[in-house]
Amino acid sequence: MLDRKGVSRFQLLQQAKGGPLYAVFDCLFRQGEDLRRDPLSARRAAMERSIGSNKMLLASHRLATNGLQAFLTAQRRGYEGLVAKDLSSPYVEGRSTKWLKVKVHREDEFVIAGYTEPAGSRKHFGALLLGAYDKGGLHYVGKVGSGFDQKALARLWRKCQPLVRRRPALVDAPREKGAILLAPRLIAQVSFQEWTADQKLRQAVFLGLRDDKRPQEVLLPEMPT
Repeated sequence: MLDRKGVSRFQLLQQAKGGPLYAVFDCLFRQGEDLRRDPLSARRAAMERSIGSNKMLLASHRLATNGLQAFLTAQRRGYEGLVAKDLSSPYVEGRSTKWLKVKVHREDEFVIAGYTEPAGSRKHFGALLLGAYDKGGLHYVGKVGSGFDQKALARLWRKCQPLVRRRPALVDAPREKGAILLAPRLIAQVSFQEWTADQKLRQAVFLGLRDDKRPQEVLLPEMPT
């Protein structure tokens, strides 16, 4: 499902909002003819002829012939990623060196406002609670629980201990049982897939701490529409 800018949004698919489209990227058979040994360029042409004016089918976009330019275009438009393909290649079932899946991750910095208790064999903490400032208030934007090894967990946990407080710094703190609240002093650099419709991060990964700005400078970015 696409938003108003023509970008696919996982959140819209989950909520079943809008009209779904089926993106087509290959054509293996056409009118009884096996095309799997033909080059992708020929299969692509057959695919486009087959789709015609069907409003439910969408031919996958070709962003650029140059791989780096295609990646930069996908990044600028806010796409989840792209698939780079060899136009001369036949169809190969399963994984192949003739195509590469490339994710386009977004990055930003967020204030660490707390953390959840660890579960299972994990030590120190489960996930960090993140926030960003808007109109003077620190607003909750989601959690990040991946991107840590054991040393990073221990090191960051020690940095958090002097910042423990009773009251949340977030104006809209989530209901997290057993969450440890922190004074908003530390800033995390985070990679993520996209913003959801309720202004939360999806598939966030911790990259490291930032020490080159004040927490009050971490502002809530403009949300996608």
